[in-house]
Amino acid sequence: MPASPRPMREIAADALDEAWLSSSEPLLLRGLVRQWPLVAAARAGQASAYLRRFYRDATVTAMLGAPAIDGRFFYNEDLSGFNFAPLRVRLDQVLDELDKHAASDPAPAIYVGSTTVDTCLPGLRALNDIDLGGRDALASIWIGNRTRIAAHYDVPDNIACVAAGRRRFTVFPPGQLDNLYVGPLDFTPAGQAISLVDFRRPDLARHPRFARALEHAQVAELGPGDAIFIPSMWWHHVEALEPFNVLVNYWWRGVPDYVDTPTSALLLAMMTIRGLPPEQRAAWQAQFRHYVFEADEAGVAHIAASARGILAPLDDDATRVLRAQLLKKLNR
Repeated sequence: MPASPRPMREIAADALDEAWLSSSEPLLLRGLVRQWPLVAAARAGQASAYLRRFYRDATVTAMLGAPAIDGRFFYNEDLSGFNFAPLRVRLDQVLDELDKHAASDPAPAIYVGSTTVDTCLPGLRALNDIDLGGRDALASIWIGNRTRIAAHYDVPDNIACVAAGRRRFTVFPPGQLDNLYVGPLDFTPAGQAISLVDFRRPDLARHPRFARALEHAQVAELGPGDAIFIPSMWWHHVEALEPFNVLVNYWWRGVPDYVDTPTSALLLAMMTIRGLPPEQRAAWQAQFRHYVFEADEAGVAHIAASARGILAPLDDDATRVLRAQLLKKLNR
């Protein structure tokens, strides 16, 4: 029998502590946003009505699935398409549908994901927000009914705040990549590669290594007012547990704006290195280890500081030059 995920470290959070934002492991921040008016409205069963106060004719992308998908937004049987349909629709119409199906069982799966708060609900953050200490964070809102979002990772750090309903997060450290049976990189339901394992009904005959992943998993269930910190690159499966759920999350990267996403380097390496003979791949592995993963002062001490070029610490100007050189090579 596979192991059960262990409970996530839980902290009673009266206010956001700066130290939590540099944690190397996820944290359940119980009660962090309990003072939000939206949370109070949710506890009174008025979350939908509260959101409508800020609606200004915004159009969003909604994901709609038949009751048969059981809330799991995923691929079709042969991974050639998806089991849901995206639709551009007014946000108030989404809220209408959620209200309409609140008592339906089964209900169609309805989900609005990763939508910029200030665009679709201007003014909401003036009363419902957290102070991230000057970090330039992107605030997004997620609205839906009982839905399941497959395990995936995000490059930025993330604080996700449950404003209405309940959500269960199951998280895995980045090193569990091999055991999560990740699907295609370039054809995904919502932009990020996802685990192909059905967490509600895992098929260990088909995905036997998932049992190992569960040995390293952590789980947290959040109610209105609770938040979770998820470090960069941690895999997380998210299940919304109520007929009406609202989450607000904040993404930020702890690097300067001129630093591009490492995903670009991964894709370029797949294009240029993955197909090389084994001995050449090993040679390039040594190059990456020396210049990237184990780079330090000792590795460049023999070069005069004035002559180190891109081996010196990069800044905005140097990165701009390097990007231009890379684009020139790619476009030759």
